Amino acid sequence: MSETTKNLAAGGCYCGALRYTAQLDGPVAGQCHCRACQHIAGGGPQYFHLVSPTGFQWHRGQPAQFRHPLPDTPVTRSFCGTCGTHILTQRSDQTALVLKVGTLDDPSGFVPRVAICFDEAQPFHTIADGLPTFDGIPRAK
Repeated sequence: MSETTKNLAAGGCYCGALRYTAQLDGPVAGQCHCRACQHIAGGGPQYFHLVSPTGFQWHRGQPAQFRHPLPDTPVTRSFCGTCGTHILTQRSDQTALVLKVGTLDDPSGFVPRVAICFDEAQPFHTIADGLPTFDGIPRAK
């Protein structure tokens, strides 16, 4: 099995209207505690895996999109227009796509490597012992 095939994961929305494959070979996987993610998740953090745009492909359906007009760094959120499942976020300041882990057919192998925007976490949010946390989003130097 090639490395490319081994890290290829499939997923989709809750109702099945959207289906995709994603290459999960990037090193960044984590949980985001920002208020926007809390809104989308219904209160908890969002679990994510960064993927390259060239490693992501829609196979069924086209997502609805929403771009909030107010943040300093706007993001485009792609979701199912039928059931509302949030699949991707694309930040205007990075090329990688932010794939929501809960939409994978098999998310059981996911291990968060970082918790970001932890300065916005709620008292009931939990993280694994030893997980690195960052207030805000860490930037490469």
